[in-house]
Amino acid sequence: MTTNPSAELLDNLLTVAGHATAVREEVRVWSMSGVERVTFPDGTTAIFKYARKPFDSEDQALRLAHTLGVPVPEVHASAVLDGWLGMLMEDLGPSLREADDLDGVAAAVVLHGTRTAPPLPVLDQERLRTLPTRALEHLERLRKADRWQEADDVEDALDRIAQAAEARSAGATLEPFGWVHSEFHPTSLHIGERGWRLLDFARAFTGPGLLDLASWHGTIEPPHPVRLRVLLEQYVTAGGTPDALAPRGGLTAENWALGWHRMWAVEWFMEQSIRWINDPATDPAYLKAVRRHLTDVLHLLEI
Repeated sequence: MTTNPSAELLDNLLTVAGHATAVREEVRVWSMSGVERVTFPDGTTAIFKYARKPFDSEDQALRLAHTLGVPVPEVHASAVLDGWLGMLMEDLGPSLREADDLDGVAAAVVLHGTRTAPPLPVLDQERLRTLPTRALEHLERLRKADRWQEADDVEDALDRIAQAAEARSAGATLEPFGWVHSEFHPTSLHIGERGWRLLDFARAFTGPGLLDLASWHGTIEPPHPVRLRVLLEQYVTAGGTPDALAPRGGLTAENWALGWHRMWAVEWFMEQSIRWINDPATDPAYLKAVRRHLTDVLHLLEI
C-alpha cells in the first residue's frame, strides 16, 4: 500500500498556483482519496482533492467537461505523484440545499446531451456483456489468494448472468448513450449561490446514460423500478431523449438500467477487493454487498 503523499502533492500544487503556504482542513477522507479545504494567507480558499489509482485522471475528465460546457468546479492546478493525483479546485462554498430528483434529471439532461470525448473509457454492449465474465476472473484471483472460498453461490449467479448477458445487454447503445458520470447521486450535485455544479468525475465513461439515472437513488435500499420509471419520465419531460423509456434487452428500461447498474457495481466491488484495496479484512463486507446486488441482478434482468 503506497503511503499517502498528500503533503508533498499539496506543496507541488501550491508552487504551481503561486502560493507559499496554506492551512489544511479535512472535509472527507477515506483510504483511496481525500477532500480538504485549504485557506491561503490572504483568506481565500480552495478545495484540495487527492486520490490514488484508479481515480487518478479526474482532472482530465473535469477539464474536458468544463471545455464542453458542463457546469463543474474549475481545476486551478493538478499534479500526479507516485500514482496519486492531486487537484486544487474552485471552492464552491456551502450548498444551499440538497439536490432533489428534478435537480438530478436537469443535470443528467445537460451531461447526457454533451458530446462525448475520446479520453473517456467506453462501456458499450460488448463491454457490458463481459462484466459477469470479468467478475468471474476477479473471483478466480481471489480464490487463488485463498480468499472468498465459500462463495460458490456467487460463482453460480455470475455464470447464469454471463449466459444471459448477450440477450440482456441488447439496447446498450440506445440513446442516451454518451457521457456517464457513474457516481451520480444527490451528494455529487452541488447547489450553491451561483447555480449547480456536478462533482466527482473520477470514474466518468462513455456508455448508457440510464446507468446514471439508476444510480441516483443509491444502492443501499432495495432497487425500486417504479421509482426509477418516474425519474425516467421526469428526465424525458425535462428534455432528455424519449428513448430513455424504450424497452431494451427484452426488459423495461427501468429494470434493464437497475439490473446492469448493479452488475456494473458487482464487477467494480470485486476488482476493488482483489486489486485496489486488496485487504482480506474487507472481504465480509464486500461479499455481503456482492451477494445482495447479484440477487437483485438475477431478479431485475429476469434470469
